[in-house]
Amino acid sequence: MSNNVGSVDRVVRVLIGLALLAFAVYSVQPYAWLGYIGIVPILTAVFGTCPLYSLIGVSTCAAKRS
Repeated sequence: MSNNVGSVDRVVRVLIGLALLAFAVYSVQPYAWLGYIGIVPILTAVFGTCPLYSLIGVSTCAAKRS
């Protein structure tokens, strides 16, 4: 798989992922476990590849010069 997640997109994904994980850890709500879904955006940011972007043909990476 090629990289299809750009720099700004990666930062946003990490921030959203951390917010969701913080909700899961610090919330006393019975549905707080849903916050662990924050692992997904963090992993896509780390690896630079989003499977959904691949399916729909989207890329937020800067254009490569040849």
